[in-house]
Amino acid sequence: MRVFVLCTGRSGSLSFVNACKHIRNYTTSHESLADVFGNERFNFPDNHIEVDNRLSWSLGHLNKYFGDDAIYIHLKRDRDKTANSFFQRFYLPGSIIDAFCDGVRMNPVEKLSKKMRLKACYDYVDTVNTNIEYFLLDKSKTMTINLETIEQDFPKFLEFINADIDLEKGIEELRKSHNSSFQRKLNLDYRVKLTIIREWRHLKMYFSKKS
Repeated sequence: MRVFVLCTGRSGSLSFVNACKHIRNYTTSHESLADVFGNERFNFPDNHIEVDNRLSWSLGHLNKYFGDDAIYIHLKRDRDKTANSFFQRFYLPGSIIDAFCDGVRMNPVEKLSKKMRLKACYDYVDTVNTNIEYFLLDKSKTMTINLETIEQDFPKFLEFINADIDLEKGIEELRKSHNSSFQRKLNLDYRVKLTIIREWRHLKMYFSKKS
């Protein structure tokens, strides 16, 4: 059995992962294959819980490889709190909200006003949650867990997947704060290096086509 926890991100997923790591009859990972291409992206082991907000953009593949055989969990958080949490993530390396604006919506973040950035966050949250909700319509083994009631929902989840766990340790993990949006630090050397590398590679590609 495989369990996929689908979410927008910024919805308590890291706390959920750490709680699930106390389950003895499942392995648990967070975005463990997010950087892999092709079929290997979905090479998840059996008796495994995978928490990965980026799987919401690969629901067709999830259906192809696992269909109705897997258990699907929709982890949700209050819409306003989720959007505002993403609002704090702009310009961070690897930020999915930047990728959403630049790549999916074709609105470079550096051109967006503060009001438009917040609007983009709401758009992202609504888009991902709607994708997940429609994907789950024809699935028989599903459950929705809300961050606001997670201490009550988590034991129901454990029963749902027949988990063997020390419940007190799992609940203790849920009460901890992980990856807070406000723990923001500036790594100036890294950002400068990243800009130089990307621009250099762009120039190399440009001139290689010209030659």
